[in-house]
Amino acid sequence: MAHPTAHINPAMLRWARSRVGFDVLEAALAAGVKPEQFARWETGEGLPTFRQAQNVAQALHAPFGFLFLQEAPVEPPLLPDLRTVGGAPVDRPSVNLIDAVKATLQRQAWFIEYLQEQGVQPLPFVGRFTVAASVKAVAADIRAVLGFEIEQGQRQWDEYQRELIQAAERTGILVMRSGIVGNNTRRKLDVSEFRGFAISHALAPVVFVNSADAPTARLFTLMHELAHIWIGSSGISNVSPDNSRREEVFCNAVAGEFLAPSDTFMALWNASAQEVPVRLSELARRFHVSTMVVMRRALDLGLLTRDTYNEFYLAELQRYRQAEKQGGSFYRNAGSKNSMRFAKAVVAEAFSGRMLLRDAGKLLGIQPAKIRTFAEQLGT
Repeated sequence: MAHPTAHINPAMLRWARSRVGFDVLEAALAAGVKPEQFARWETGEGLPTFRQAQNVAQALHAPFGFLFLQEAPVEPPLLPDLRTVGGAPVDRPSVNLIDAVKATLQRQAWFIEYLQEQGVQPLPFVGRFTVAASVKAVAADIRAVLGFEIEQGQRQWDEYQRELIQAAERTGILVMRSGIVGNNTRRKLDVSEFRGFAISHALAPVVFVNSADAPTARLFTLMHELAHIWIGSSGISNVSPDNSRREEVFCNAVAGEFLAPSDTFMALWNASAQEVPVRLSELARRFHVSTMVVMRRALDLGLLTRDTYNEFYLAELQRYRQAEKQGGSFYRNAGSKNSMRFAKAVVAEAFSGRMLLRDAGKLLGIQPAKIRTFAEQLGT
């Protein structure tokens, strides 16, 4: 019995392939067909079966129906793109980045509706400042809202980061962290494309940190994205020192001022040993940040060259990738990915009966049968 063919538009198949940046060989391998066969489909010399077309759509991360359209749909940007290279806007975001933003927006939309039903009032710090404000004033206000004094080196940097995330969530900010799209470990988020994004909202602001980045660099990204919330700004950032956009330069400055205030940093830098490695270690202990953050602060203050910083950062990223372990706790990762505050709200709604477990599972990216185990991991 012959399988029914799917009369797809070859032009749309070519569009879907180019959208994810695959060549014919890569697309064919992803779809599980021979490259020659895939090439024939693209030229219209042959047609896939419906099952093959569905596999192709899944492999290219495109809705199945798109393959039958007469022309490619216009996909408006989900968030402002704040990234630049050499002062010029970057290319169109990748499908992985777009899908990560879409998933985050869906979670945020649910949480906003949830908060509205609870009668929650807007957060006063969202958009409290503009880029015309004093960098020191914004950093001081973030400290006040989060309840943190200037760091004196009492903790390790990773503990400090964890406490900052917890404080941000207590104030009403959803902090989401992931290095992949959903639970698909094959769809890694590219650090060279973005390190984080912020979605400002008076009720439920979100900051997303790309956890594919070196752990020692994520603290700076976290503070950069929080600075975006304080100026009421949404957008995709790469947190690059090369970025010349005023908004990004300002948020970089706020992040640096929060983590290592310039007056104290400069005085300690000048008083410390002349050897750069020793200086980095001393200041990292003093501000209880990583040496990566100290390097970044020294660069922004004109104390180190950009080449020195870039060489250090790339080496740090390479060390992380080599040491990266597969797996880990699925439930702990799910909590980080969703934001603990968001995850607890969804679980509470599911257990109260106001939400179906199926719907809760979709929001959390967890099988409905595993939600109770997940809740136990959350401590709810």
